[in-house]
Amino acid sequence: MGSFNLRRKASYRMSILRRCIFRVWNQIVMCSLAKPVHYRMLQPLPLPASSSADREFVSDNVAPTSPSAAICNKNKDSDLVSLKISLLGDCRIGKTSFLAKYVGNEKEERGMVKDGMIMMDKTLLVKGARISYSLWEIDGDEGARHQIPVACKDSVAILIMFDLTSRVTLNGVIRWYQEARKWNQTAIPIIIGTKFDDFIQLPMDLQWAIANQARSYAKALNATLFFSSATYNINVNKIFKFITAKLFDLPWAPERNLTIGEPIIDF
Repeated sequence: MGSFNLRRKASYRMSILRRCIFRVWNQIVMCSLAKPVHYRMLQPLPLPASSSADREFVSDNVAPTSPSAAICNKNKDSDLVSLKISLLGDCRIGKTSFLAKYVGNEKEERGMVKDGMIMMDKTLLVKGARISYSLWEIDGDEGARHQIPVACKDSVAILIMFDLTSRVTLNGVIRWYQEARKWNQTAIPIIIGTKFDDFIQLPMDLQWAIANQARSYAKALNATLFFSSATYNINVNKIFKFITAKLFDLPWAPERNLTIGEPIIDF
């Protein structure tokens, strides 16, 4: 019995010694390695069909899987994923108001005006992972047209916007699309009708004509169509949720709505 107790004590002490050695070795190895870089991608969560709040996709682990997302920039010192989005359209149709409504008054908000372009950033926090939308808006006047190649290059989505109360700006959608496609063949095309709150004040027959023309253009360009209002935050956040879902292959899509007098979503 005495010999057995001695063996137990010796075995117990050796076990403690091995644990101490193992912990010290782990510390040495961890200190000798560079800080690892972790990339995450978004996992799908059920999202509401409509929401005025700016709720974001939330997930654990992963990295983008779609070809479009593959061109985004990854900061080697963090898990920030940067995605560029271009906004095109005629003057005074509400592009800047649309951007300001989406970006909001966050701490990370920053805007810059340069050579006929307005650039804003919007960063989404997703359980430790960060997705930054770099938003490039081109002024609609003729003097800024030379910025189209710069604004559209490497974009993952191109938003072509028009004023729902102006048939002239709607007719310009085709021209903007053709110019954008000269420099970017892969970006997701989205057509956005702005000022929906003013649009619903028009006579019903005129609303019907404009809506059907916009739907025809969207179908011809293989683009998704949204009617929106920056004033009342109608479909503003939903458009960017749609883009995020497309880029990261998330099984979510907005509900289709073709009812005249309501904010149309057609795809």
